[in-house]
Amino acid sequence: QVQLVESGGGLAQAGGSLRLSCASSGRTLSSTDMGWFQQAPGKRREFVAAISWSGGSTAYADSVKGRFTISRDNAKNTVYLQMNNLKPEDTAVYYCAARSASFRLERSTFEYEYWGQGTQVTVSA
Repeated sequence: QVQLVESGGGLAQAGGSLRLSCASSGRTLSSTDMGWFQQAPGKRREFVAAISWSGGSTAYADSVKGRFTISRDNAKNTVYLQMNNLKPEDTAVYYCAARSASFRLERSTFEYEYWGQGTQVTVSA
């Protein structure tokens, strides 16, 4: 079982930065691929970024490529999302998710087994 807890959300101005963290209080994350997703009001949950169990592979949505960086510290059982040059359209609840390690990083919400409760990110213009 994997329990995920996100933190680091809040209010930022456009052009600013935030760093989200996702910590596991259950099973170690070292055997899991991890993802970050965002859900804006009235919209479906969408892929933001993913990282392989080793940290050797990453994937990003086109909308955040070059601005967001996903990373992980398996010794701390924590995954991070560094968000730079934030835009108002980044405003959403951000969720981290985990799935068993595989050969391909997945972008679909249906592929992830465990989810955190989400953390709100609000970017003002």
